[in-house]
Amino acid sequence: MLKILIIEDEPFIREELEILLRNAGYEPICTDNFLTAEDEVKDNNPDLVLLDIHLQEYSGFSICTSIRKFSKVPIIFITGRNTSIDELQAFTLGGDDYISKPYHPSVLLARISAVLKRTRGQGRDEEQMLEYKGLTLDLRSYKIRYGASEEELSKNEFKLLHYLFQRRGEVVPRLDIIEYLWDQDVFIDDNALSVNMTRLRSKLEQLGVTDLIRTKRGVGYQI
Repeated sequence: MLKILIIEDEPFIREELEILLRNAGYEPICTDNFLTAEDEVKDNNPDLVLLDIHLQEYSGFSICTSIRKFSKVPIIFITGRNTSIDELQAFTLGGDDYISKPYHPSVLLARISAVLKRTRGQGRDEEQMLEYKGLTLDLRSYKIRYGASEEELSKNEFKLLHYLFQRRGEVVPRLDIIEYLWDQDVFIDDNALSVNMTRLRSKLEQLGVTDLIRTKRGVGYQI
């Protein structure tokens, strides 16, 4: 399980990130002792760091500078300030991405996944496969496998199942899924999600997988 260190001074946001990451299959590690943030990196050896820029009396920029003296761990800056100067400084000091608050959970997870994929390489099979309850999702071929059988998914079916895998254990609202699957600037009938979900469930049933995706009426879906 990949470990993500959260360096954030707002308790509510820190807890929100911890829940989001845990539900997405990561192992979150939180700290509110910014004086020893570099030691947290050394002791926990995380796969990625989420770092707020403004930390009470501390600066995320200075913490990033200290971390870069001994580690190449990917760092994603999260900040309530959205200025080109801050963004430029973040990348200049060795940050791998920069996200402004408020962020959408699905967008944050997608950016984390992209940074991890880019920095950890794409050649490891374990990074190209997601497994849950005996079902394997192949990120390279858009196929699902269960036992000796497999089915190929369409682009939207794949994105839908991948998103639910990332947020397994969580009831994912229909609106979140719609915004993740389709461009928010384009109007999408809510029925389009139902159609894709029906097709995905049909392919799962052909593999012998039943009741993996549960419908929470009036809310969304959960695996």
